[in-house]
Amino acid sequence: MHIYAAGVPSNVLIPPLYDIFWAAVCVGIIAIVFWKSLPKIYAILDERAEKIEGGLKHAENVQAEADELRAELNQRLAEARKDAARIREEASEEGREIVAAARKEAQSEVERMHEVAKRQIEAERQAAQIALRADVGMLATELASKIVGESLTDQALQSRVIDRFLDDLEQHSPAPVKES
Repeated sequence: MHIYAAGVPSNVLIPPLYDIFWAAVCVGIIAIVFWKSLPKIYAILDERAEKIEGGLKHAENVQAEADELRAELNQRLAEARKDAARIREEASEEGREIVAAARKEAQSEVERMHEVAKRQIEAERQAAQIALRADVGMLATELASKIVGESLTDQALQSRVIDRFLDDLEQHSPAPVKES
């Protein structure tokens, strides 16, 4: 179907000439504005690309520093672990030495106490022997006085009688057992 406007046949698919003209003018203006702003757009895009590249380089540098720090921290941690192991070993060795010294000191103290006890026992034995000898001597003197019928008041005579009696007694009695 044909529509006639102002005597011109019109086709719906083909716009009128004045629309084409104004559309071309608008496209031209947009193209000129775009053409004029294109260097600014390229500059902005280049600046952004540089910033991105700079950011990437910075990130790589930071990552490299972090890797270096991580390696250094791992090394320090390994050294600290070695030091801790060495300190534990030294403490263990010192502990063993302290225990050995305490055992040695305790052993020497036991030996000293054993020696003191031996001396004390020997002193007590000798004191008992002297006391026994005196008691036996007195009994022997009294017995001899009763047998002889006279008093033994002479100290030298009394001492000889006691010594002779005890010597006879020691010869007839079994030998004393000594403790080691």
